Amino acid sequence: MNRILIAEDESRIAAFIEKGLRSHGFTTAIAGDAESATRMALGSDFDLLILDLGLPGKNGLEVLEELRGQGENFPVIILTARDDIQDKVAGFEAGADDYLTKPFRFEELLVRIKARLRNSTATQTIDEMILKMGDVVLDLRSRKVKVGTETIELPAREFTLAETFFRHPGQVMSREQLLDRVWGYDYDPGSNIVDVYVGYLRKKLGSDLIETVRGMGYRLRT
Repeated sequence: MNRILIAEDESRIAAFIEKGLRSHGFTTAIAGDAESATRMALGSDFDLLILDLGLPGKNGLEVLEELRGQGENFPVIILTARDDIQDKVAGFEAGADDYLTKPFRFEELLVRIKARLRNSTATQTIDEMILKMGDVVLDLRSRKVKVGTETIELPAREFTLAETFFRHPGQVMSREQLLDRVWGYDYDPGSNIVDVYVGYLRKKLGSDLIETVRGMGYRLRT
C-alpha cells in the first residue's frame, strides 16, 4: 500500500484529497506547514509527496530543494494556484516530477499519482521488490508471501504491516509508528489494532518471526 504525504495548508483541500486517496486504498498523512512537511518527508517512508507551493513558514520550492538535497528521490507533484510558466519551470528545476494547477479534478490528480508511482516502481530492480527473512519471502510485485514452499495471500493491511517490518529488520517499531505507516492515523493511538494484526501475522508467517519488546513495541527477528 503506497503512502502519500499531502503538504497543503488549506484544510478543506487537504481533507478533499485525503478522502479521495483513502477511498482508493492509499495511506495518507497531512502536513499543514513547511516545517512539518520537511520533517515528515525526511522522517518517514513516503512513496509520493503532493506539495503546495504556498505553505506557511517557507516556500514550497525551498522545501522541495531541501528534500532533494537530503537525497529524497520519491516523486513530487506540485499542486498550486500558480499557473505562470515561470513557476512551472522553477518547480521542475527544483526537482518536481509533475505540476497540477488549482482548481483541479480529483480524477486527474489520481491519474497523475498512479503514473508517477508506476514510473517510480519500474526503476526498482527485481532484488528490491523481494524482501526475505528466514524462509519467509515477500514479493512486492505480486503482493504475495511465501512461507517455505507455501504461498499465502495476505489482506492489504496485513501485507503492508509485514512489509513495514521486513523493510526494518531488527528495528524496534512502536505501535504509534506502525499506526502511522500502516493505518495513517485512521485509528486512535490507544487502539489495540496493531496487536491484533501482529497476531494475525504470527499465525500465518510463524509465531517466532515478530518479537514483542516490552514497553516499546515490536521488531522483526533477524
